[in-house]
Amino acid sequence: MEMARSMLKAKILPNEFLGDVVACIVYILNRGPTKSVPDMTPYEAWCGEKPSVSHLRVFGSIAYSHIPNQLRGKLDDKSEKCIMVGYSENSKAYRLYKPVSRKIIISRDVIFSEDESWNWNDDVDEAKSPFHVNIDENKVAQELEQAEIQAVESSSSSTSSSTSDDEISPRRMRSIQEIYNTTNRINDDHFANFALFAGVDPVTFDEAIQDEKWKIAMDQEIDAIRRNETWELMELPTNKQALGVKWVYRTKLKSDGNVEKYKARLVVKGYKQEYGVDYEEIFAPVTRIETIRLILSLAAQNGWKVYQMDVKSAFLNGHLKEEIFVAQPLGYVQRGEEEKVYKLKKALYGLKQAPRAWYSRIDSFFLKTGFRRCPYEHALYVKEDKYGKFLIVSLYVDDLLFTGNDKFLCDDFKNSMKNEFEMSDMGLIHYFLGIEVNQNEGEIVISQQKYAHDLLKKFRMENASPCNTPMDANLKLCKDDIGEAVDPSLYRSLVGSLMYLTATRPDILFAVSMLSRFMTNPKRSHWEAGKRVLRYILGTINFGIYYKKVSESVMFGFCDSDWGGNVDDHKSTSGYVFSMGSGVFSWTSKKQSVVALSTTEAEYISLAAAGCQALWLRWMLKELKCIQKCETVLFCDNGSAIALSKNPVFHGRSKHIRIKYHFIRDLVKDGEVIVKYCKTQDQVADIFTKALKFDLFVKFRGKLGVAQV
Repeated sequence: MEMARSMLKAKILPNEFLGDVVACIVYILNRGPTKSVPDMTPYEAWCGEKPSVSHLRVFGSIAYSHIPNQLRGKLDDKSEKCIMVGYSENSKAYRLYKPVSRKIIISRDVIFSEDESWNWNDDVDEAKSPFHVNIDENKVAQELEQAEIQAVESSSSSTSSSTSDDEISPRRMRSIQEIYNTTNRINDDHFANFALFAGVDPVTFDEAIQDEKWKIAMDQEIDAIRRNETWELMELPTNKQALGVKWVYRTKLKSDGNVEKYKARLVVKGYKQEYGVDYEEIFAPVTRIETIRLILSLAAQNGWKVYQMDVKSAFLNGHLKEEIFVAQPLGYVQRGEEEKVYKLKKALYGLKQAPRAWYSRIDSFFLKTGFRRCPYEHALYVKEDKYGKFLIVSLYVDDLLFTGNDKFLCDDFKNSMKNEFEMSDMGLIHYFLGIEVNQNEGEIVISQQKYAHDLLKKFRMENASPCNTPMDANLKLCKDDIGEAVDPSLYRSLVGSLMYLTATRPDILFAVSMLSRFMTNPKRSHWEAGKRVLRYILGTINFGIYYKKVSESVMFGFCDSDWGGNVDDHKSTSGYVFSMGSGVFSWTSKKQSVVALSTTEAEYISLAAAGCQALWLRWMLKELKCIQKCETVLFCDNGSAIALSKNPVFHGRSKHIRIKYHFIRDLVKDGEVIVKYCKTQDQVADIFTKALKFDLFVKFRGKLGVAQV
């Protein structure tokens, strides 16, 4: 406050500029040294780069802002006298206050006179009362709600280095009395508006304790901890420190959007743990999404039923090796023993080692009960008896997916899990990791319709106009696209959300992969391309992958590559896809790590990547009792790459290719894969390497097994 007072008095500015001067002080302090962050500024600690201070100017000094030619006449002044009141948050420009018109403008074409200050005693009447702001209280909540999206959607004048906006008003502070004077009492009719907030989960314990359903949820969590003998109450040793705990509240929903249960979770503040003191190893494996799709594909092929179970409070079952103490949770402090703490015997949520402790516990249980851990997927377990009956279990943290060729084995597994842990038997799998699974006679369909609905709602695209392809076939995106920058956080949120949707929508994978290359500095063109993907999803929201029974369980794949398609570094994009005749279960679209000098080299690199994936899938199928008796066919549309995969021909075009890409030759020689030629118009993997026109896109989308659910 002393700094703000000094800066205002130095330039004889009225107190109404307090909001601006505080913002300016924060801006400067973030770019200066501080004791809290040694050897670097707060800006450097947050952004990872040293800040520039050459643009800093004296607050409240006179600034002459240049007026662009298109905004003035021939005889008008070329500049406008203003007061410098801060720095723009969205661009490398200054915030300038015009006392005459009482407006704020943003400009970076400015000349400063830092020794001067504004003379408020001039004859200009308008300058004597610098502030008169009318605030519409009824629009505040609505404006705050849409601020993030509008920040990206709003267009600005890019033809000028200076912009003016009537809606921008100076920052100001209002007195309590002024707030009371402009506030209306809420009558009974207005209470209906609070229904909008009925679905919001509580954030604090004080909020939750007012609602009976959350109190019941907290009681259930404490009861589970006590039944599991997770902790014991004791005095805190003198050389130890207790970690804090907090309550986290979540409403779990079903796939149709209805409430499944209210969950209160007691979470340790694990961010205060120190490596080597109260934790060491923290890694715990989970099943890959493509492994889950592979299991579902095999289940549809063989007519198996797929079941799902959930471990209640899974992390509470993990045994701890370290000595850890936590504070007593709010609402459940023992009377007369307020100074005591809990010593953990088992893990709690929030501890860094909790996932590893849980995985170690369930892994040892599976091995003890006759399961064999898959060496190629450490969260996959298979159990087989002497009669050829087997059970397959896939673990994803506390969610279990299991299937097999014998119902009695499945029932026995359910009972053994219920005897060892507190379990929720979900029956036939229907909603797993956000993926909707429908098991019908002879087929299994997976989709993400609910997630897609939520995604469109999140970005306000549910009422947009649908389009028939996710990306324009003629569009070329690059990092240096001309156009205004958009909010990087919002753009990353969009791309990240779309990435998860590709778990069941391979038809959008190339578009999403292309968008992910511009996360650092997204431009308007990138944002518009992302919106096109959302519009495509809107038109195909009920699409999913069909897995059906086919005549033979023979795996085959397609691999392809473009050549130098990336505008920025001229690297190529590889794509491959694998299937057993119905829906696809493994696919990728990835930019190559080297620049290919020819189409042959680009296709050869793609072949090598597809060959490695084919080898892993063959091993997985062997573990899942679906042994491939012949070579896996890889279809490629480049004859030279096929010849190169069989023999060291074309020496002049291949002598510089890195050794690791020649691994495909060993796979061909060992009989693991065989590369065959296919026509370009039949190359299904083409959908993963470039944006296609509508007819070809629809053709390949159908061959992927993607259709309307």
